[in-house]
Amino acid sequence: MEITKKDLNKTVWVKEEYLQKNRKWFIVDAKGQILWRLAVQIAKKLIWKDKAHYCDFWDAGDFVVVINAKDVKFTWNKLQQKMYYRYSWYKWNLKSFTLEQMMQNHPERVIEHAVSWMIPKNRLRDPRLKRLKIFVDANHTYTNLPLEQL
Repeated sequence: MEITKKDLNKTVWVKEEYLQKNRKWFIVDAKGQILWRLAVQIAKKLIWKDKAHYCDFWDAGDFVVVINAKDVKFTWNKLQQKMYYRYSWYKWNLKSFTLEQMMQNHPERVIEHAVSWMIPKNRLRDPRLKRLKIFVDANHTYTNLPLEQL
């Protein structure tokens, strides 16, 4: 059998309208779940890595709503050892925070930061992260949507 250029082009092309129309909404309860395992599951849904027509240059992922962000669990003694840094590019202006401080002040940023490190660093990263909705407690504004459990 002779291989031609037509035979090599096997990418399944899905129309953009189909991808936009068929996005699903998933709800995740973070209560009692370990942070990094939770972040991997969320990232797979945002990227749409588990679908049959996944392609790395399409933004075809689903929406994910995370509730109870303040009740996420950590392994070992990460609360005291894990550090987050913020730098404003001014001299001597590096600010550092422990995970415990971040969980007290902004627990939703901890999950957002973990998920952002699981998503590839390319031009689709920001649109994918915009589909992630994180709430500190069980009250959320997406009650009228058909949410599926993750």
